Amino acid sequence: MPGHHPARSRRTTERKGDVRERAILDTCGALLAQKGYDAMTIGDIAQGAGITRGALYFYFGSKQEVVAALVARTVEHLWERSRATAQTDDPRRAIAAAMQRTVELWNEHGLVMRTAIDLSLTVPEIGELWSRTADLFITAITAVLERAGVQAGNEPEQASAMARALCWMIERTFYHASQESREELRKASSTCEHIWLISAGLTA
Repeated sequence: MPGHHPARSRRTTERKGDVRERAILDTCGALLAQKGYDAMTIGDIAQGAGITRGALYFYFGSKQEVVAALVARTVEHLWERSRATAQTDDPRRAIAAAMQRTVELWNEHGLVMRTAIDLSLTVPEIGELWSRTADLFITAITAVLERAGVQAGNEPEQASAMARALCWMIERTFYHASQESREELRKASSTCEHIWLISAGLTA
């Protein structure tokens, strides 16, 4: 029926759009590794993705927007992997699994994560995205601490305040360790896990 064609062509266009957007983000990731954020241009990204600059601007308005979308995609992976583990009933298992997932993500996407941290102060979209992600993890860490018996609340010795400090400690520790080696990242993760267990009163 003629009425079916527009829907079908729309779906095909969406699929093409998804593939093209993925190519742009993959290229951006590769260029971050080769050149770094400052040296990378919109022209470089378009060329690497096999499209014109004009076509790229149909998807993204600036280099910052491309990087923000790449960060968003990476953060989505991070959260998808970590959410279920943080909900594990046993706090020890939840902590071990969350740290393992975090190591995996930093091993796979350390460059994008470091770029997000570096740009979070100067690129508002990335700053907001990173803060929202941190808030999700702070909420998850808070829940684990409360399940371990830490009192709920925002006072210094209570779960929410401790979770905030733990989240930012883990972020900064992983940021530095990921620049060194996988082994340093593994050791840093073990230290952060140990501190989280101490905070939860689970080391006995």
